Amino acid sequence: MIEETSAKTISDTYKSQRRFFISQETKSITFRLQQLKTLKKAIKQYEDKMNEALWKDLHKSKEEAFLTETSLLIEEIDYHIKNLKRWAKPKKVGTPLQIKPSGSKIFYEPLGIGLIIAPWNYPFQLTINPLIGAISSGCCAVLKPSPDTPNVARVIEEMISEFFPSEYIAVVQGGKEANQELFKFPFDIMFFTGSPGVGKIVMKAAAEHLSRVVLELGGKSPCIVDKEANLKIAGKRIAWGKIINAGQTCIAPDYLLVHKDVKKDLLAEISKSFEEMLGEDIANSKHYGRIVNPNAMERLMKYLVGDVYCGGRTNEEEKYIEPTILNNVHPDDKIMQEEIFGPILPVMEFGEIDEALSYINKNEKPLALYYFGKDNGAEKVLRETSSGGACINDTLLHVANHKLPFGGVGNSGMGKYHGKESFLAFTHERGVVNSTTKLDIPLKYPPYKFFGLIKKIVG
Repeated sequence: MIEETSAKTISDTYKSQRRFFISQETKSITFRLQQLKTLKKAIKQYEDKMNEALWKDLHKSKEEAFLTETSLLIEEIDYHIKNLKRWAKPKKVGTPLQIKPSGSKIFYEPLGIGLIIAPWNYPFQLTINPLIGAISSGCCAVLKPSPDTPNVARVIEEMISEFFPSEYIAVVQGGKEANQELFKFPFDIMFFTGSPGVGKIVMKAAAEHLSRVVLELGGKSPCIVDKEANLKIAGKRIAWGKIINAGQTCIAPDYLLVHKDVKKDLLAEISKSFEEMLGEDIANSKHYGRIVNPNAMERLMKYLVGDVYCGGRTNEEEKYIEPTILNNVHPDDKIMQEEIFGPILPVMEFGEIDEALSYINKNEKPLALYYFGKDNGAEKVLRETSSGGACINDTLLHVANHKLPFGGVGNSGMGKYHGKESFLAFTHERGVVNSTTKLDIPLKYPPYKFFGLIKKIVG
């Protein structure tokens, strides 16, 4: 258990951050760059402690922690440091003839105070990654780590409090009660990563203050394997995408749609890849995680029914579920009604690609979509579906490119971040027209003597 931050502390923190933001100190580019460098230093200094916490909370190896948490943060910070001056520079834009000789620019100003509510599945990366955007844009921030990964939450609080004053960046601990206290305050932006259900609660709270909202949600991300796919590569990459963090990844391949002619061979490749990556005794692999808590374990075990192609073994005490393939799943089965968020892969087959696309399009828009096959097939899939992001002949990798926007669409979220998009998420783009006083053209003033000329110019 983790100690809840008191309502008074939350109130005091919000008020002190509002005062600090009004002081204008955070707006300096020099200040922002220095804070980004400080954050990078903090992450490196706390890496060992964080690795230990991730192991305790999720059984995450230090190698996986580096690849999926720490390295992404360091790369993101470096990208912001390299590009911030260019992103923040006022941008000159064209001016219509009828309002010349005025000039027009877009100014990039920080929104103010950001509330960042993070999930438990990548508890370090998904708390700090949005913070990079907040610092880069010149905002203050309140971080709310997940109580379901208490060891990580404590290390985050320790790290932030050592390197940053609370009037600039602060950590609030707790569960629903802490969220409800935070929602009382008019944050300039609420950035939430989690389930669509809780996302709706956050959006309602943001609406009370007309706060900007970024929702990074999830959903059932499909993985299509066509008959012309390279099955060995597909099997390995699908298996990898499903076992990272024991399948507790918002962009994990949630279910498999495979052409009936290649299903048998593909499932054999996926099963073989599980063993090649994790060994014959998967339960004792240091590279395979655990389910986050007993409630999640209980929910996932209810899915382990039907035609188990491979896997299926569990250990409730250890919160262990073996990577499992469920064959011949039906669209009406319980496992197909909600996001799985675990190491279970249900399989449905198709004869024509239109069957697979029809099924996808009948359901909510997913956060990710994966297709294995030829280029012409990929073009059709991308053209006829919608998803937050996608990979062709791979899984997960789009999240690691800082030059790509990351975010959902519809039920899988709204707003985007990573790279420049993180800077823009916490930024107000302010349009400014600057008019000269040396010349005052009378066309715009009543009684509009030159209306015919104006109409010609505008038209």
